[in-house]
Amino acid sequence: MGLIFKDDLHDRFGTSPLAYSRYGGGELGELQAIARAVGDGDDGAFHDAWAKAADALEHEAGRALAKGRRDEAQELLLRASSFFSISYRPLFGRPVDPRLVAAHHRQVTAFDRAMSLGDPPVVPFAIPFEGTPMPAYLIPAAGRVGEVRPLLILTNGYDATITDMYFASAVAASRRGYHCLLFDGPGQGSMLIDRGVPLRPDWETVIEPVVDAAVAMPQVDAARIALSGWSLGGYLAPRAASGEPRLAACIADPGQLSIAESARKFAIALGATPEAARDLGNLGQGMLDRMTQAIESSRQLRWSIVQRGFWVNGVDTLRDFLRSAERFTNEGRVQRISCPTLITLAESDPLADTAEALFEKLTCPRKLIRFTARDGADGHCEMGNRSLLNRRALDWLDEVLA
Repeated sequence: MGLIFKDDLHDRFGTSPLAYSRYGGGELGELQAIARAVGDGDDGAFHDAWAKAADALEHEAGRALAKGRRDEAQELLLRASSFFSISYRPLFGRPVDPRLVAAHHRQVTAFDRAMSLGDPPVVPFAIPFEGTPMPAYLIPAAGRVGEVRPLLILTNGYDATITDMYFASAVAASRRGYHCLLFDGPGQGSMLIDRGVPLRPDWETVIEPVVDAAVAMPQVDAARIALSGWSLGGYLAPRAASGEPRLAACIADPGQLSIAESARKFAIALGATPEAARDLGNLGQGMLDRMTQAIESSRQLRWSIVQRGFWVNGVDTLRDFLRSAERFTNEGRVQRISCPTLITLAESDPLADTAEALFEKLTCPRKLIRFTARDGADGHCEMGNRSLLNRRALDWLDEVLA
C-alpha cells in the first residue's frame, strides 16, 4: 500500500508534487484530499479526481485574476497544469486514451496561461526539427530578465513533462540567475501525444537545433550554455554532450551508461545466462515468455514497459522493445564528452546502476555527487529532497561557469 494513495502505482504519480512543494507544486493536504476521492478506485477514478482538483484551481485562478492578483493566478495555474499532467499518467499506452489527450491539452493550456502572466510574459515557441517542430519555453532568470545570462537547457526522460521539469529544476535555476530553456523532444510530451514522434537514442541530433536556437537569443551567453537531464535524461544529456561541442557543462541525474542494463539484470534473474543477456533482442522465446509473464504479473512493471515503454519507443512487442533499449547506450561515446560533467547517484535509485561506470569512463573534468537516505534524498532523482539536489547541482554549475 502506498504512502498516501492506496494503490502503489497511483502513489508513485500522486506523491510527486511533494518534491515540488518548495516551488509551488502542491500541498500535502491537497494530495491527501485527492487520495480520499480516489479511494479504492481504478485509473479512471484517479484521472477524474486529479482533473477535478485541477478544475478547481483553474476557477480559483480566474477569481484571483479578476481581482488583479496576477502572481496568485499564475501560481494556481501552474499547479493546475501539474495536476492535469498527473491525472493521465496511469492511462499511458496505445491505443491512446482520449482522456489522456484531453488532459494533456488542458495541462499545456494552463501552463501557457500561467506563463503569459509573467513579467515579462513567457511566450511558447517552436524549435525546428526534421519537419516536426519541438515545443519550447525560455524561462528568464528571476529579476534579471534583460541581462545576458548563462543558460541551462533542461531535458526530460521517459514520461515527465515540461510542467514537471519547470517545478523540478527551472524554478530553482531561475532563482539562482540562470535563464532556462525547456522543450519536448521526440517521445516526450506533445511530441509523443500529439505528433506521434517516438523516443530516439541519438540525443546529440536532438540537442543541436536546441543549441542553435539558444545561441541566437540575445539574452543568452553563448559561451555558458549547460545541459541537464533527469531520469532517462541522465542518459540523454551525456549522449547529447558527446556530440555537441558548444555545451559548457553537462549534468546527468542520475548518470546512465546504458538503459539496457536493468533489462539485462532482469533477464539474468529469470534464468538467462550472462552470455545470452548480452544481446537482449535475440533472447530465446522461452526467456521472452518468462519475462512477459513476470511483467504482466506486476502492475508497476507492466506500466513501465508495456504501457509506457512500448508507446514511447514506438514498438509493439517485448522483443522489439529490448532491441530498441540496446541502442540507448553511451558506450563508445563517453570519451567524446569534453565539457565538465556532473554525475549524480542517489541511493536506491534503480536508474543509477551504471552511474559509476559512466563516471569512470569520462575523460573530461568530472564530479560525482552521492545522495543518501541520511539526506532524505535517496530514491529516483532525489524526489524526497529535490531542493538539496538543486542546491548541490547549481553550486557545481556556478563554479564551472564562473
